[in-house]
Amino acid sequence: MRKLLDFIVRKRHWFLFLLLEIVSLALVYRNHAYQRTIMLSSANVISGHVSSASGYVNSYLNLRDINRDLLERNGHLEMELLELQDQLEMLQADHLPFEGFTSPDSLAVFPYDFISAGVVNNSVTHLSNYITINKGANDGIAPDMGVVSEKGVVGIVSAVSDNFAVIIPLLNPKLKLSGKVSGSSYFGSVTWNGRNARIVNLEELPRHVEFDKGDMVVTSGYSAVFPAGIIVGKVVDYSKQHDDNFYSLEVELATDFQSLNNVRVIKNYHQQEQLNLEKEAKRND
Repeated sequence: MRKLLDFIVRKRHWFLFLLLEIVSLALVYRNHAYQRTIMLSSANVISGHVSSASGYVNSYLNLRDINRDLLERNGHLEMELLELQDQLEMLQADHLPFEGFTSPDSLAVFPYDFISAGVVNNSVTHLSNYITINKGANDGIAPDMGVVSEKGVVGIVSAVSDNFAVIIPLLNPKLKLSGKVSGSSYFGSVTWNGRNARIVNLEELPRHVEFDKGDMVVTSGYSAVFPAGIIVGKVVDYSKQHDDNFYSLEVELATDFQSLNNVRVIKNYHQQEQLNLEKEAKRND
């Protein structure tokens, strides 16, 4: 307390000056209408700037939550689109000239869902690249689940702990993905040659398949990992393979792995049933 009193005594002339300034401003404000208007206007301007700055700060702090919400909504929309495409293909396959309608009850339930996750580790410069995400077994993630970004295919879950999972991305020669040119029924194998982090190859595509540069390459759906129709990238070049019966297409990836921050892990509720049945069939060969 004594230090406070000593400080006030030492700085008394400054406190006196501030007191007199406040009294002067109060007198001017009360007795002069013009000055009162100017002071109110200035106060409103300052208040507006403070409120605007506060709003910008709050908006910036809320960007992460807004981005997470948008990713969730985009994921739901993508699943709905894939489900509609799946139902449309089933309707076209079941359609006969004398049947004008196929009951929706005959359509199979779309078995896919997704889990959003954030990328906590990523590499693009190695021959064998891997991605680590911040979701694991506690969140329902298991090995062999497909992973996508908001733009296209990312890879497949390789290993899982309670709270993390490691993904083998398309930028890893160990991963081979079944893909096709959009609009075509013929499929090939999507692989990475280890050179360009933006380019993969669609190998073993039959020579009679028609395509053009700029066509989209999508998942074929011929696996228990990805539904059909998820974008891999677009065709930028092509060449003949060694036996001249197949094309090798250069595909520019839709997903930019160098700026990858968020992913969605696709959960196929029928995956294990399909894999078990296929294993049983192979054992009977």
